[in-house]
Amino acid sequence: MTAAALTTVERPAHRDPGVLRWLGAYTASATGDMVYHLALSWAAVQGGTPAQAGLVLALSAVTRALLMLVGGVVADRFGPRLIVISSDAVRCVVVLGLAALLALSTPGLWVLAAVALVFGAVDALFMPAVGALPPRITTSGQLARVQGMRGLAYRVSVLAGAPLGGLAVALGGPAAAFGAAGLLFAFSLPLLLALRIAPLPSDEGARERTTALRDLTDGLRHIRRHRVLGPLMIVVALSDLGFVGPLNVGLALLCEQRGWGAAGIGWILAGLGTGAGAASLLLTVRGRVPRAGRVLSWTIALGAGSIAVLAYVPALPTAVAAAVTVGLLAGLSGALCGALTQTACDPAYLGRVTSVSTFFSLGVAPLSFPLTGAAVGLWGPAPVFTASAAVCALGGLYGLSVTSLRHAELPR
Repeated sequence: MTAAALTTVERPAHRDPGVLRWLGAYTASATGDMVYHLALSWAAVQGGTPAQAGLVLALSAVTRALLMLVGGVVADRFGPRLIVISSDAVRCVVVLGLAALLALSTPGLWVLAAVALVFGAVDALFMPAVGALPPRITTSGQLARVQGMRGLAYRVSVLAGAPLGGLAVALGGPAAAFGAAGLLFAFSLPLLLALRIAPLPSDEGARERTTALRDLTDGLRHIRRHRVLGPLMIVVALSDLGFVGPLNVGLALLCEQRGWGAAGIGWILAGLGTGAGAASLLLTVRGRVPRAGRVLSWTIALGAGSIAVLAYVPALPTAVAAAVTVGLLAGLSGALCGALTQTACDPAYLGRVTSVSTFFSLGVAPLSFPLTGAAVGLWGPAPVFTASAAVCALGGLYGLSVTSLRHAELPR
């Protein structure tokens, strides 16, 4: 099937069998990932000291961050469909093998560490490829709706993955949970294999590139010279840097200080998820947001204000309401970032560009966790949340100050 054949008729993404197959595979894979991480956490805690368990869990994140940019090069070189299928196949085999091993014996903690390393490397390949795949399966005018559908699928995976993993651990221990995760990865494979994608005119050029380092350099140069992508990556970096610290480490410390406890954390996280789900639903229904660059920047700036409010409200219901606002604005800005990236980028560079934005989100921003925790311990949550919100707001204000990004539009 040619690209022209795919774009002749504008079919809404929610009625496109190809998009729905991709969405089903993504939902199964994301749910499997949730179950896997819960099982790994439980098995690591049961098999070693808290420090050893923390080290095992950190291995995936470190490996993923170190290899993320390489994953973008691989996605552009070999095509996102092949990389996504291969990634889920490897995860399926590794996790089912671990489940069988745990069912038959009691392996050392080093086995869990090895699996964590493999998963980190596979995630570094999978994430850029997932970001590069939507333009191959739908038209540019449907990419915002696809981002909304992907957000809803992620929320479903969060809601289903944790209870499923907990139930599997309760009934059969980590072996059963790893087995459930492996079956979910296996379920995604036939859907991905049935997925038909449009070839791009630049595919042949991508195969003629000489070295991986040259590919990576070309991708970074493409971002730096692009009038939308360059500023957009700066906005992503600043907003993530100001967002993730307070809403991960800072949130737990805030609830402890306020006396809201674990239940308070749960309610606030539920508020964040509700807001983000509403934003995804809005994009899924509307399909397009006019003045996307301006809306993106304003939602980041306003969302930053809501982050600061969290640290000053005295009552839990008010904090939950603020969390809903944060989730709504952050969910909308995140989806618009993804849609603008996919529509503005030359498709030949999309894997590498996605890897750069994901590297900021999952590699650089989490480095603020220790700093956030130490700062809250010294000065309390209010000044730390305010400073983090200021960094996040700076990203939105920068986006508004760059004419090319402020006037960026999604295709009709």
